[in-house]
Amino acid sequence: MSKWQELEGKYYMQTVNRVPVTLVRGEGARVWDDQGKEYLDLVAGWAVNSLGHCHPAVVEAIAEQARILIQTSNQFFTIPQVQLVQLLVENSCLDRVFLCNSGTEANEGAVKLARRYGQLHLKGAYEVITAFNSFHGRTLSMVAATGQAKHQKPFEPLPAGFINVDYNRLEAIKSATTEKTCAVLLEPVQGEGGVNIPDEDYLQKVREWCDEKGILLMLDEIQTGIGRLGTLFGYEQYGVEPDVITLAKGLGGGVPIGAIMAKEGACALVPGEHGSTFGGNPLTCAAAYATVKYIIEHDVCRQVRKAGQYFIDGLEGLRMKYDLVTEVRGRGLLVVMEFSRDAGGEMLDACLEKGLLVNRVKPNALRFMPPLTIEYDEIDRALGILDRVLADIV
Repeated sequence: MSKWQELEGKYYMQTVNRVPVTLVRGEGARVWDDQGKEYLDLVAGWAVNSLGHCHPAVVEAIAEQARILIQTSNQFFTIPQVQLVQLLVENSCLDRVFLCNSGTEANEGAVKLARRYGQLHLKGAYEVITAFNSFHGRTLSMVAATGQAKHQKPFEPLPAGFINVDYNRLEAIKSATTEKTCAVLLEPVQGEGGVNIPDEDYLQKVREWCDEKGILLMLDEIQTGIGRLGTLFGYEQYGVEPDVITLAKGLGGGVPIGAIMAKEGACALVPGEHGSTFGGNPLTCAAAYATVKYIIEHDVCRQVRKAGQYFIDGLEGLRMKYDLVTEVRGRGLLVVMEFSRDAGGEMLDACLEKGLLVNRVKPNALRFMPPLTIEYDEIDRALGILDRVLADIV
């Protein structure tokens, strides 16, 4: 154990099960620890480092903005904020943006928006339907929205107003819809739940149901947005236009930023009803603008589709080679490998030893969410390590 890990154990609240590595430097899809060991990073800050570690476009934007203006509060206009929201709107089906600091904050704000919409248009409706195995954040309200008992039970009683139902089953949403329902909140692909991919027409059917009932369709794109699935936004893959989406993770290319995007007709909040001291500050907006601009101008989404399929094909080869691997599933560069037993911990440790960083999303599954700019030779290197690890474990 390094001195830094010892100090963390002494001073930091023990709320995270950390991997015993102290990272000190990163470049692209590679990172180095305090002992000088190099790793290939398929975690990317939990899908945050969309352009990889310390991408020049992001670094230069941060450095330049830090010399000019870092924080003002939303009492005033700033240029980076306006540039970012214009870019997002002009490349989406949504009309307006509110900027905050994280995915949890974005989802909290979206639920506030939905409740206000319910007050104004649905006779005071306030309930939001969400899905089992979803993940929407760590605040009390978002724990209630998250359909996973392991996150909910330690904090009961939870705030009211959320109904959890089966994912990918329209009838479950229909049965849960009442006069109290103001919105449905879903992930286009469930990330923390294990990279669960819905039927191709699921979101279309949910859209139709929301239209029929006059309620909002809100998509949590914290993990699926900004190119992760191979399109700028995940909703594009399913042929729907949501009323609201939430963004974070890959939006800032490494800096903490979140966003709520909404159709004009869903913008029920008025001045004084929502805000953020640090949300949309010039520094994070400059980084996010540089990130999204680079992704669009360099057609990174096309590369994600190609590289993602290449990676999935390679993982499928390993599935056919080893009985331990039962399933490979994913979209773009959000991919999971599932095992016949709880081998996730063994796999993670063995990969770490061989210089590969992965995420154990479930006891029997590893999740891969590398930088969107990962190279083919890096994918080959990852597949080679996984092959050797599987050969040792089985």
